[in-house]
Amino acid sequence: MSRFYLLLAVVAVVAGVLIWRGAQGGSADVSATAAVAPVAVTPADSAFKGFVLGSATAPVEVTEYADFQCPHCGEFANVQFPTIKEQLINTGRLRWRFRDYPLDFPWSRVAALAGQCAGEQGKFWEMEELLFQRQFDWGTKSRNPTAAFRDLAHGIGVDPAKYNDCMDSRRYAGRVEASHEEGAALGVSGTPTFFVNGRQLDGRRYANSDAFKALVDSLAGKGGARH
Repeated sequence: MSRFYLLLAVVAVVAGVLIWRGAQGGSADVSATAAVAPVAVTPADSAFKGFVLGSATAPVEVTEYADFQCPHCGEFANVQFPTIKEQLINTGRLRWRFRDYPLDFPWSRVAALAGQCAGEQGKFWEMEELLFQRQFDWGTKSRNPTAAFRDLAHGIGVDPAKYNDCMDSRRYAGRVEASHEEGAALGVSGTPTFFVNGRQLDGRRYANSDAFKALVDSLAGKGGARH
């Protein structure tokens, strides 16, 4: 029953985002644009390959390209991913790699930075979960959600001063852009997009936990994923 209500919340997010974008004419205000402007990518940015959840010896690895403000990503994260985590990741059968792929939602890059800055202190996955769980609270509003993200980050135990400095300096903005560029080069055009063995999965087919379980069963039977 809880998943049913989560799904209703996701539907509300979709509607809210569409209403927000319509009211704003499809773009954010000047201050918001400045807050999320892309930056140049350095070699160090490109060398970072995302946040990983799961055992290093897991036979299968899936890479997800996602946008924290994307309603479809929120639906997948809130409804399907908990089962994938419980049945496949926590049991050592699957390793999950998260890559940022900000779209043209107003706060995509701000949210990506929040995840990166929490990740600097070893709290990425806790922040990732909260950003998706609270997506309706911040993703449908015209107000810059940086303060809301700060409250979420402090709530999971990050050092406030270090997190604030990370966000204020946009320390990992280059990482976010490098991840986006990498995804674009691989043919990513929407989110969430999944890859295994370097092969892009059918997003419609792999939008549920059952499909991922069947995938892991199949690959494990063939000796696992190639790395």
